[in-house]
This record gives sequence, structure tokens and C-alpha cells, in this order.
Amino acid sequence: MIHVLVTGGNGQLASCIKDAEKKHEGLNIIYTDYEQLDICNLNQVRAFFKDNKGLKYCINCAAYTAVDAAEADDKKALEINAVGAKNLALVCKEEGVVLIHISTDFVFSGENIIPYIETDETLPISAYGSTKLQGELEVQQILKEHFIIRTSWLYSQYGGNFVKTMLRLAETKSRIGVVSDQFGSPTNANDLAKVIMQIIDTGIHNYGVYHYSNEGEVSWYDFAKTIFKHKNIDINVSPISTKEFPTPAARPKYSVLNKSKIKNILSIEIPNWEDSLKECLISLN
Repeated sequence: MIHVLVTGGNGQLASCIKDAEKKHEGLNIIYTDYEQLDICNLNQVRAFFKDNKGLKYCINCAAYTAVDAAEADDKKALEINAVGAKNLALVCKEEGVVLIHISTDFVFSGENIIPYIETDETLPISAYGSTKLQGELEVQQILKEHFIIRTSWLYSQYGGNFVKTMLRLAETKSRIGVVSDQFGSPTNANDLAKVIMQIIDTGIHNYGVYHYSNEGEVSWYDFAKTIFKHKNIDINVSPISTKEFPTPAARPKYSVLNKSKIKNILSIEIPNWEDSLKECLISLN
């Protein structure tokens, strides 16, 4: 029996891990959220690990993900995204636990014109991106036995996300504008959950930073258009520029991730973003 801790247990990725877990025997997964485990409290993290002896993996899904709010609440974002990650890394090292830490495409500036590889320069342009990068650095400096998985544009049938926001807007509006000059790769959190399960199942020791998103690249505008197409929703979608839709936090203009490393290490094929979107829309029905 492999014992696993999942933090951020009420979030969309953890919810997808719960679904993926059903197809994997021999796992005992403990899901915690802030009420059960405050990762910002080192003593509490130590006590939790002591009370749950035998953990082999810790999947850190806990994060401050309110990108715009982080600009004004950067101390809270830093506490959860960096200090929390540091605390988990410290205790994982003490207890011999492998840490699987979830990070983001926001660690990059977005100035690339080709997909980012894991060793490309990180240069975040938002408080959220900066705090997530600091969390990565804390993990790398403290713990050898780690997997840092950067992902992008995460959505699923759970929680709040772009797909569900678009569907909600379509219920009350006949016309919307969506940013057309930011490009990335939408990621179905169910696909990411399956990959995390595979890392645990295979027991690989190829520690380090990895990129995972669905294949292909698209703008937010085309992503929205595709959502409505597959749901047969008649709505007027207009392309707008980033300048026309100012937000407190800057977004990378281009944050497509190169997945060659994880594909080679795990010998996997990654689904195309549109195919995975269709799967999610079916589950939403």
C-alpha cells in the first residue's frame, strides 16, 4: 500500500485526483484542505506527518491562485505559494517523502515565440508568478526527491475555471469579448491527475522540473469559440486585445509549454486540447 498526502484537497486538481484514484489499486490517499492542514504552519505540518507515518508521496495542490487579487495581497500569496511549499519540502526531507509540487506557466515572461522548455529563463511578470517561482526555488534548494510540474490554463468539471465561466456568461449574454492576443495550452485537470498517478505507479526517480499541458496552442478567444461550438451555443464572441481588457496582473502573451521531457520519461502520449475539452464538456452534461 502506497500512502499519499494531497494538500489543497477541495480544489479542482485534487478533485480530479480523487476520480483518477479509483482506477489505481494499492493507494491510500489522504486529502487535506486548510482546515485539516495549514501548510503555512511548519509545526502543524511536522505534527501531521508524524501522526500519519509511512507517507511515500505528498502532492501539493494547495496554492493561492487568484492571479489578480495577488497583486494587492502578495504577502498572502507568498505565504501559501512559497512558504507553504518550503514547509512541505522541509518536512518531506525529514520524513523521506517524495514531493510532487504543482506550478504554473506564469513563471515565464511570455516573450518566447516557441514553447518553453524546463530550463528556459524564468521571469514572472505578476505577483502570482513570482510567488509560484519562489515556491519552486524553495523546493529545489531543500529537497532532491521532488517533481515540480508546471501546467497551464487548467480547467475541469470541478471548481471555477475559464470553461465554466464562459458557459455561465452564455446563460445571460448574447455577446461577449474575449482576449485574442494571449496564447497558451488549455489543460484538462483530469489528464494532469492521470499523469501524477502514473508518476506514483511507476515509482520513477527522475526528479526535477517538468512541463505538462494538453497538446496544441490557442488564444483565449479561440478557446472560447471552441467551447461554444461544441456546446452548440449561439453567442456572438468578439476578439479583443489585452489593452482593451486591462487586469491588475499582467499575463504572459505566450506561455505554451514544451512537453518533450515528460513524454519521454513516462512514455506517454498527451491528448490534444480540443479532444480533452470535449471530454470535459461531456462530463459537465
